[in-house]
Amino acid sequence: MTTLQKIKASSFEIEDEMAKTQKNKATSYHLGQLKAKIAKLRRELINPTGGGGGGGAGLGFDVARTGIASVGFVGFPSVGKSTLMSKLTGTHSEVSEIDFTTLTTVPGTVKVHGAPIQILDLPGIIEGANDGRGRGRQVIAVARTCNLIFIVLDVLKPLGDKKIIESELEGFGIRLNRRPPAILVRKKEKGGIAITNTVPLTNIDHDEIKAILSEYKISNADVAIREPGATADDLVDVVEGNRVYIPALYILNKIDAISIEELDLLYVPSKHPHIKQTSFSFQEYRYKIPHSVPVSSKEWLNIDELIEKMWETLDLVRVYTKPRGLAPDYTQPVVLRRGKCTIEDFCNSIHKEIAKQMKYAIVWGASAKHSRGQKVGLDHVLEDEDVVHISKK
Repeated sequence: MTTLQKIKASSFEIEDEMAKTQKNKATSYHLGQLKAKIAKLRRELINPTGGGGGGGAGLGFDVARTGIASVGFVGFPSVGKSTLMSKLTGTHSEVSEIDFTTLTTVPGTVKVHGAPIQILDLPGIIEGANDGRGRGRQVIAVARTCNLIFIVLDVLKPLGDKKIIESELEGFGIRLNRRPPAILVRKKEKGGIAITNTVPLTNIDHDEIKAILSEYKISNADVAIREPGATADDLVDVVEGNRVYIPALYILNKIDAISIEELDLLYVPSKHPHIKQTSFSFQEYRYKIPHSVPVSSKEWLNIDELIEKMWETLDLVRVYTKPRGLAPDYTQPVVLRRGKCTIEDFCNSIHKEIAKQMKYAIVWGASAKHSRGQKVGLDHVLEDEDVVHISKK
């Protein structure tokens, strides 16, 4: 039995014990220990230390990163990922009705609002991917590094496939459409475990918290919980520290193969649902599956909405340059990521010497206090479509 097989067997035993244990005050400490143990075993699946294969991307999966952000296509074989990729980017990605046509990561680039965005067509995954089936661990390892994940689903069977893919990504430490929980664990030299909370603890108690920390051999720490409805899994994620929080869009492909009546099973009309629709518009529909966009990669239906949703979700910041005495250059924006969009970031994205030579900057736009422009320093945070002039020393 390989190391990975042993880990998987132990994981199943713990999950079975957890399922048989009823949660109450007497068992909360034991359940906390079990949850921590299973998280540690899953960590070994992500980054195995012994035989049975590594956790990295591997040959054919490592690609040179280009553009301001990367979007990874994840889905089962033959759901139309390669067709969508080829039409979006103009990059050839092998298309066939046969499963597993794409065997390596195929990169391409699409330009949206002047920003180059890298698209990665990943091989189709199968159930059990996070345990290594079908090179699934290599595929998911690449997905962990993306800024946005497109989960491509067949519109004829979206819910079951969605659940399986989410489970596979979750098992590899990817948290979709979530933010890191507001939980702080600060280790200290002595004093035991001190727990404070600014919100009611409805899904976890002090015994469970102490049990989880004990399993990680943490006997002295300050724990501050500010996350409403925080769970034991949230605490484990914080202690593990290797989780990635990535936004995802669910691409419901092949809508050309179904009728409007069948689409109604997935979507609820937001305008007059009791009146029969005479003309169809995707914008008039409110989706039963959150963060989803219905498309047809074959017939190129609703792709414009998909591109706009991608842009909104990536939350990029375009900044236009203004040379002294000239009009702003709106043709080639400097594109920054939200959270890394200060004047200093702007300067460094052009040339690292500019920040050193800058005397001050003048900003026009949403981040400026005055319409006539505001004089700012390196720490000023820019907003989308701001205009910047740099004055040198």
